[in-house]
Amino acid sequence: MTQLIVHLIGDYLLQSSWMAYNKTKNSLAAFTHAVVYSLPFLLLDPSLKAWSVICGTHFIIDRLALAKYIAYIKNYLSPPSQWLKWVDCSRTGYSNNTPDILAIWLLIITDNTIHLIINFLSLKYL
Repeated sequence: MTQLIVHLIGDYLLQSSWMAYNKTKNSLAAFTHAVVYSLPFLLLDPSLKAWSVICGTHFIIDRLALAKYIAYIKNYLSPPSQWLKWVDCSRTGYSNNTPDILAIWLLIITDNTIHLIINFLSLKYL
């Protein structure tokens, strides 16, 4: 539970509008966000390796918007007739026919799930 709270603090309470709007377009914004996001994890007394993995992967995931690619890849768990072309879902990884509010929340949930898995594994095994 503590890991989840620290994640929420770093990813939401400490993320400025500048970071949120620019982290997928600008490496400085993504780097700043990753470092600020990772600072509360120091309260959990992680190893340097674990903290570095949490910070580094957060930078990569956010800078490259990896969650939308994972959301897109999930389409291939459907029958081939349901597969989407990238052009039809490149904004969020979900079909352009998906209501915006739903697509954005699904993307946020996907992104958070990726971060939480990495954070858990880093804190437990590194």
